[in-house]
Amino acid sequence: MPTLSDFLPEGDPLRPLKARTGSRVGMGAVDALRQRVHGLRLADDVLAGGDLIRPALRELRSAVRLYREGTHTSEVGRQLLRQIGELAQIAGWIASDAGRHEEAERIYRLGISAARQAEDRTLAGNIAGSLAYQFSNTGREAQGVALARAALSDCGPDVPPKARALYLDRVAWAHTQAGEAQPAMRALGEASEALAQDSEGLESPAYLYWLDAGELRVMESRVYTELRRPLRAVPLLREVLGQYDATRVREMALYLSWLAVALADANEPEEAAEVTGRVITLSSDIASERTAQRVRVILRRLQGYMDVPDVAALLAEHPAA
Repeated sequence: MPTLSDFLPEGDPLRPLKARTGSRVGMGAVDALRQRVHGLRLADDVLAGGDLIRPALRELRSAVRLYREGTHTSEVGRQLLRQIGELAQIAGWIASDAGRHEEAERIYRLGISAARQAEDRTLAGNIAGSLAYQFSNTGREAQGVALARAALSDCGPDVPPKARALYLDRVAWAHTQAGEAQPAMRALGEASEALAQDSEGLESPAYLYWLDAGELRVMESRVYTELRRPLRAVPLLREVLGQYDATRVREMALYLSWLAVALADANEPEEAAEVTGRVITLSSDIASERTAQRVRVILRRLQGYMDVPDVAALLAEHPAA
C-alpha cells in the first residue's frame, strides 16, 4: 500500500543552506507568517485562484527563503516548517483553482515534505488529501484513491476527529471519481461519524475552521450527483444552498453546478437550465478554472435535452462552452 513517502519531491528543497546569509529568526517571525497564511486562507474564501496566485507564490517563496537562509533554533525551525506546510496547502489549492495543476502538485509535494519534517502528521494528511483531490479531478483517479487512502492511514490514531473527517471526505470523493460507489458511501458514513466526535477530544487545527456538518452534506450531495442518484442529491443540495453564505460566490457557483446536473439527471431540464443560467452569471467574473470547467460539464449534460425550449435557448446563447 502506498504511503506519503511515495509522494515526496525528489531531493530536499527545504534543506538549509550551509552558509546562511539571513538574519536570526525568532518566534515573532513565525507568528507574523502564521497571520499572513491565515489571511491568505480567508482571502481564498471570497476570491478565486486567478486573483490570488501571485501573492500566494510570493509568500511561499519568501517563507522557504526565510527558513533556508535564516539562523534559528530547532523549535523555531520546526514551527517555520509547519507554516510552510500550511502555506503550501493553501497556495497549492489556489494554483489548482487557477488551472495550474503541475505547479499545484509541486507545491503540495513541498508542503507534505515540510509537514513531515515538522513532525506534523495531521498537516501532512491535510496537504496530501488536497493533492489527492486534484488527482481525482484531473483524470488521475487511481492515484487519487491511493493518495487519499495513504493520507488516512498515515495520520495515526491521535488525529483530531475533524481532520479524520476531512481525510475520509477526500477518500469518498476519490472513490466516487473512480466509479467505486460502495467504498465511497462507506467513507462518507465514517466521515460523519468522525465529525460527530469533534467536541469530545483533541482540539482541531485552526486551518480546519471551515469544515462543519454543512460542508459534509455538500460532499455527500456531490457524491450522489456523480453516482447518478439525483433523488438523494437534489434535496440535500437545496437544503445546503438555502443556508449558504452568498458572499462565497465561487463555492455557490460550484454547488449550484452540481444541483444543475442532478436536476438534469432527475429529468427536470427546465429547472436545470434555470440553475445553469445562475451558475454562468455567478462565474462570469470569477478567475477560477474549476467554475469554468463545471459550466462546460453542465452544458454538455444538457445537450440531451435540445428539444426543450429553455435548454435550446441556453445552449444557443453559450455555444463555445
